[in-house]
Amino acid sequence: MNDTQVREFFDILAQANPSPQTELEYASVFELLAAVLLSAQATDVGVNKATRRLFVVANTPAKILALGEEGLADYIKTIGLYRTKAKNLHATCRILLEQHGGQVPRSREALEALPGVGRKTANVVLNVAFGEPTMAVDTHIFRVSNRTGLAPGRTPLEVEQKLLARVPERFLVDAHHWLILHGRYVCQARRPLCERCAVVAQCDSRPGSGRRP
Repeated sequence: MNDTQVREFFDILAQANPSPQTELEYASVFELLAAVLLSAQATDVGVNKATRRLFVVANTPAKILALGEEGLADYIKTIGLYRTKAKNLHATCRILLEQHGGQVPRSREALEALPGVGRKTANVVLNVAFGEPTMAVDTHIFRVSNRTGLAPGRTPLEVEQKLLARVPERFLVDAHHWLILHGRYVCQARRPLCERCAVVAQCDSRPGSGRRP
């Protein structure tokens, strides 16, 4: 995918969805952090089902800490790896209260120091909550970036760095949402839906290209 095609790719996605949003449900920066932490190896739909129950009862670090680790686990037991996630979220809440006044920090270093928060989770919080032009490379973005030729790379970090270098500045804040949604609903893993893809003309793996999708 050349630079002209990259601009066209994002122009088309932006026209189709001018204000893309995460599909995780949240009402505060802390709820967003908690939801993203819980979403590792889980679907947004599954996380939303659990947090609808949890956030009614406990939607602040202090309230989740008061639940106790077992109490928290009971609310999120429908999510994969729920015991590990309960342990991490509970420990994160303690650190937020003890070191950050109960607030979610805005720096990558402080976010990644929280239990269960890696680079991808930190990037989501920085982007969605604070409007920073970061790229949270999940399986969808990794697949779309490699398959289309937008930002091929062998690791999520390599793809992230290439995306930051290739995506035009005006698209950077929203690009990670467009790529996730495109991968989730169109450029799917088992069979990409090229017949309904709005950016198929810009894709290196388009039908007739000779490359396997």
